Amino acid sequence: MLKVENLHVSYGAIKALQGISLEVKLGECVAIVGSNGAGKTTLLKTISGLLAPLQGSVELDGANLIGQNAYDIAKMAVAHVPEGRRVFTEMSVLDNLILGSYVKVAKDHRKESLDYVLSLFPRLAERKNQLAGTMSGGEQQMLAVARGLMLRPKLLILDEPSSGLAPIIVEQMYEKLGEIHKTSDMAMLIVEQNVPIALSIADRGYVLENGVINIFGTSKELMVDPEVKAAYLGFH
Repeated sequence: MLKVENLHVSYGAIKALQGISLEVKLGECVAIVGSNGAGKTTLLKTISGLLAPLQGSVELDGANLIGQNAYDIAKMAVAHVPEGRRVFTEMSVLDNLILGSYVKVAKDHRKESLDYVLSLFPRLAERKNQLAGTMSGGEQQMLAVARGLMLRPKLLILDEPSSGLAPIIVEQMYEKLGEIHKTSDMAMLIVEQNVPIALSIADRGYVLENGVINIFGTSKELMVDPEVKAAYLGFH
């Protein structure tokens, strides 16, 4: 489904990504894990058309995404939930959700999608007329994920969904993401610093360090890998 090959991205003289290759299959949940500054967000921004690579390819179902703008990639049913949530704080919960369904195929199924996301996140249903900026960080993260789902994506990209949230809220968020993964054929690509929680729902994972993937495998393999355990799971 999604295929990234030999991707190189730089910020001036700084090499952010150096020869990244990975894939996400239909219905699969894949985690990109690593420390802050490893290049994880840069990778997601390049996939979704927000950054242009120096070289390499990104394909979705065989279609080349390099050179496409972010809006056209969204029309190809790729939803990007950014780090920091980025909800429209002066708009209501409902209006934020409606904005997520702006492409034609999503607009045609807006009511169905609204029913789905409000049943998935009952707190949003309770607060649908509330200004998004008045909600807690956890509620805003729910809204950001729900807004992404309103696009009816074939690929949902999530950048640090646990960032800035209390542990209990992180657990609740990942329970919902796990539920989405189990009950749909939508592919998910999750970037996380919180390695254990990401691997708890992912099928496979890649460890990204200094712009290079140095370890990859199934989630079970990564959870018992000595290097991953020492660096990210608190075991030595």
